[in-house]
Amino acid sequence: MARSLSDLTTLRVGGEPRLLLEPATRDEIVESALETWGSGEEWLLLGGGSNTVMADEGFDGTVIRIRSSGIAEIESGSEAVRLRVEAGHDWDALVAHTVQLGLSGMEALSGIPGSVGAAPVQNIGAYGQEVAETLVAIDFLDYLSGDVVRLSRDELELGYRWSALKAGRQGVVLAVEFDLTPGGAAPVRYAQLANALGVELGTPVDPAETREAVLRLRASKGMVLDAADPDTASAGSFFTNPIVSAAFAADLPEGAPRFPVDPASAPVDRIVPLDGSGGSLQVDPVPRELPQVKLSAAWLIEHAGISRGFRLPGSGAAISSKHTLALTNQGGATASQVAELARYVQTRVLAEFGVILHPEPVLVGVSL
Repeated sequence: MARSLSDLTTLRVGGEPRLLLEPATRDEIVESALETWGSGEEWLLLGGGSNTVMADEGFDGTVIRIRSSGIAEIESGSEAVRLRVEAGHDWDALVAHTVQLGLSGMEALSGIPGSVGAAPVQNIGAYGQEVAETLVAIDFLDYLSGDVVRLSRDELELGYRWSALKAGRQGVVLAVEFDLTPGGAAPVRYAQLANALGVELGTPVDPAETREAVLRLRASKGMVLDAADPDTASAGSFFTNPIVSAAFAADLPEGAPRFPVDPASAPVDRIVPLDGSGGSLQVDPVPRELPQVKLSAAWLIEHAGISRGFRLPGSGAAISSKHTLALTNQGGATASQVAELARYVQTRVLAEFGVILHPEPVLVGVSL
């Protein structure tokens, strides 16, 4: 019996794929990918399924679910320890391993579900850390050439929830190399985390303490997987925090959070009326040289009148009761219902603040 994609994704929606392959070694991954590409049929990569929304109709092609695992220490020095990790390895298991070794650099990324190979695609980040800070390079099976190549951090063009792998470079991540810092305590760089630890921002804290605090914070928001808690049946944060020009942000309410960002770190879109009537809209790219700020998508959602636990009548999809940035499956939800709720959120935020919220998960056969 074919496995439903709802069983392989944390949001628990999606129909059956036409064919599911689950290679468990590097050689098996390469063989599966090359054979699938050679067939000319549709294909899809799947890791932990934590950042994916699959269509109710399933996938009419081959799903390659990466199941490799393993961590190898390939270099060790007083300033850095380099690890090579197989793409299918569980991300949080990797973080736990680095903390156990007394290495710092990814402890604030604790509790994020998914696989190591997916981490650089999205450049995952949380509580003041991003994968871009520790990633050295990836081993990558290139779709166009069929060759295994090494791509450096610079070649991946990592930015806020962005990489060259999201910009059209197709292939399969086989392994990822990271440089971690030995020697214990590392500065806390996120205010909410510092408060949870009871320290001042910038205070060095042991990675194990930081990890425990992050896990508690994430659990309080329903962001640590728990089969008994329907609020954790989600794709994580459903929308990215918008990056806009400082001038645009100045027109938002005084209480709207604003965080300065590097102008080169992400594209910026502003929504303006075509004819001044407020009816038709167009995307107006903001020049990168202008000052830019990151807004809080959660704040925008809440202040557009959408509360925690909100759901549309008759829908199994709902805003998490713990965190407005998560769209959850409260039982029996369909991908169509999740998309309907997401569109509703986007419409409310656009109408209230003139900001388009962009989805963070990969949408497969689903449109907003």
